Amino acid sequence: MGKRFKGFGSIGPATLVAAAFIGPGTVTTCSIAGADYGYTLLWALLFSVIATLILQEMAARLGVAGQTGLGEALRREFARPFARITTIILVLSAIAIGNAAYETGNIMGGVMGLMVITGRGLVTAGAISVNFWAPVIGLIAFMLLWFGSYRTIERGLITLVILMSLTFIGTALMVKPDPLAIASGMVIPKLPAGGIMTVAGLIGTTVVPYNLFLHASASRERWKSVEGLRAARTDSIVSISLGGLISAAIVITSAAAFHGRGLTITGAADMAMQLEPLLGAYAPYFLAAGFLAAGLSSAITAPLAAAWATSGILGWKGGIRDKRFRMVWMAVLLTGVVFSMTGTRPVAAIFFAQVTNGILLPLIAIFLLKVMNSREILGNHRNRLPANIAGAAVVLVASFLGIKSIISIFNMI
Repeated sequence: MGKRFKGFGSIGPATLVAAAFIGPGTVTTCSIAGADYGYTLLWALLFSVIATLILQEMAARLGVAGQTGLGEALRREFARPFARITTIILVLSAIAIGNAAYETGNIMGGVMGLMVITGRGLVTAGAISVNFWAPVIGLIAFMLLWFGSYRTIERGLITLVILMSLTFIGTALMVKPDPLAIASGMVIPKLPAGGIMTVAGLIGTTVVPYNLFLHASASRERWKSVEGLRAARTDSIVSISLGGLISAAIVITSAAAFHGRGLTITGAADMAMQLEPLLGAYAPYFLAAGFLAAGLSSAITAPLAAAWATSGILGWKGGIRDKRFRMVWMAVLLTGVVFSMTGTRPVAAIFFAQVTNGILLPLIAIFLLKVMNSREILGNHRNRLPANIAGAAVVLVASFLGIKSIISIFNMI
């Protein structure tokens, strides 16, 4: 696994983390947040970026100082049979649910892009509608995962996503938003009626639980000694902060384009209205290409992260070519393809995936905090009191919002 992993680890593990959360889910969720609530929920996005910096720093430190992935660390930390079995069940359940939902959103994001570019996608037979682009994207992801030809394709896809993201930043500057309104939205927490699901979505699309497994493993492969800690932290701060800036730009441009105008986001063409100040008539095609790139890139990353997490927690040693490893990523990929073929509204499905991840976040974060306090694994590089306080604060806030989201889902508020 080492040589192939280094291929994309060489561009910076945190860069991949940022690229993973700047995908179809981020564009969709941030666009909905801006359209429905203007700048009001920017505080939730700011919290999400800070939470990501806190948790991903821990994940990177685990990989560099502990030279282990999060799954392997959990297996070592919970050595007693009952504790180990319970942990395995909880982690695998979270990864299976979260990554299956996330993978569906990833593929549907790519589907949205291809539908805009080609003008086609659905095949209807009676009352059943099937999207034929979903298996096409699934097949491309399968081939890349199976043959491991990841480096060149991944870099090309990340380039497309970065170009789309820079366009959002440029558009945000061109629409000349109100700086005071933006500042108010960032520092004054408000929860408008019906906004709890969007808040959970903003957290879920930024603080992606599977990225904690991905970052630890990537950092372990990139840096082989504790001397790499400084570089790992710099990588995290720069990459994740840039990702947060891009997300904020999407919210701002969406707020300027949609909020207060009675417009509803139903697809990529609607979101493309945000880009018209900069790209004019080409906006839908540019956004579609970005959705395709982001969707396919994330469609590869999510199954791999699930397989690494599963391999670590179960103690598998075969690496990326192991049959069991491949069965895990194939199961996640197949689930995403099947659900994305059903004709479900893509924006709703992608948004739901982010909410699901937001609800699952506290569980994975608690496990991470447990491992980060292990003297056996991390020695002098284990968490100190400030890091534990910051991590606990993230868990408490995320847990509160997750519970509120579940209650909202069942219409109990």
